[in-house]
Amino acid sequence: MINYEMKYRAFQVRNFREIPQIEALSEEEKQNIEIVGNVFPFKVNNYVIDELIDWDDYLSDPIFRLTFPQKDMLSETDFETMKKALDENVDRKTLKTIADSIREKLNPHPAGQMELNVPKYQGEELHGVQHKYKQTLLFFPSSGQTCHSYCTFCFRWAQFVGMDGLKFAARETEQLLGYLTEHHEVTDLLFTGGDPMIMSFKVFKQYVEPFLDPNNGTNIQTIRIGTKVLGFWPYKFLTDKDAQDFLDLFKKITESGINLTFMAHFNHENELKTDAVKEAVRLIKQTGAQIRTQSPLIKNINDDADMWARMWRKQVNMGMIPYYMFVERDTGARHYFEVPLEKTWEIFQKAYQQVSGICRTVRGPSMSCTPGKVQILGVSEIPINGIFQKVFVLQMLQGRNPDWVNRPFYAKYDPNARWMDDLKPAFGDKFFFEDELEEFYETANYNEEFA
Repeated sequence: MINYEMKYRAFQVRNFREIPQIEALSEEEKQNIEIVGNVFPFKVNNYVIDELIDWDDYLSDPIFRLTFPQKDMLSETDFETMKKALDENVDRKTLKTIADSIREKLNPHPAGQMELNVPKYQGEELHGVQHKYKQTLLFFPSSGQTCHSYCTFCFRWAQFVGMDGLKFAARETEQLLGYLTEHHEVTDLLFTGGDPMIMSFKVFKQYVEPFLDPNNGTNIQTIRIGTKVLGFWPYKFLTDKDAQDFLDLFKKITESGINLTFMAHFNHENELKTDAVKEAVRLIKQTGAQIRTQSPLIKNINDDADMWARMWRKQVNMGMIPYYMFVERDTGARHYFEVPLEKTWEIFQKAYQQVSGICRTVRGPSMSCTPGKVQILGVSEIPINGIFQKVFVLQMLQGRNPDWVNRPFYAKYDPNARWMDDLKPAFGDKFFFEDELEEFYETANYNEEFA
């Protein structure tokens, strides 16, 4: 193993000024980080600071924008409101109230996560679990509800800001196992967060080991780990004290016959450049685990087709599998990050046509919205009332109802559309799934009322 010498440090927003490189910023830029960081979560470690950010050109550096709050992530009004509160040195309770009032306007839990995705077991809601798609269950272990560093675009930002009722987490696996023994349609268990790879080996092992018992009564065939650890802390598998324990456990999982898949988040090719990430990827693959890669398309960070093509090729050369390009979700600082759907599709197409078939495992652009994962297949012209008109061609890669999957449908062309909610049906008054989706809501409301 390469002899890496690095100690883990995590800087919270209250002491980001202790970062030596921050002296490259003007006092106004530092103040802006502090103002925005009181609304959105901020956390960064020294791997990101020392090895990923180019401090000689930090203003245009994608990893700096990925991890450090920027002034334009808040509206002008909200920025001035928070600035005024800090200038007046209001007490912490008042500051939190002001921050929460801003956060509430930013759709903290998109796509029906709170209303539609939380299942029940023995009459109780499993608040650390989401079951949106038939075969896949999301599990939010309570010990994994933070990250090595925070992404400024993250659609789960509400998990980390301390707002009541906005955090998914589960402390025990007993109810999870019970639910899965009753739902054999679930074949894939996705550990998510936060980042489950923030956990120590001892804690993570307790969550995983029950599924290695061949008599556990579930039908779990795949364990997925949704993680940013390879991008933000590859030393997890190199120099952390339990690095080898994790690798040994991964091998034990794969040798048990369970498919172990890392759902690795890489938002820019610069996250692939270090020796540390290359070695961590190699060691994980040696255990028999797969690594699939995904990221949203994010304005100001990776809205560059050539970069995506290079990143996919690099990932394949490292033995990883490009999996998803997502559309930035309708939450948080969406105005700063979102790209029009037409441009998103054009960037995907331009990147896709630059790579060989071995890279074309990637799917997208995909919107993870309330009905499911809606893929933008392109912009076309079709006859409507005898006149050729431009439309978006769409299909679902995943759906709340599996019958919705792979059904093509059409939306009216709108050059300004940025999310599914901006689109209107090209034919009729409703998309084919809308009536049934309304039934999902009615059932959820009924269960809530009479639970």
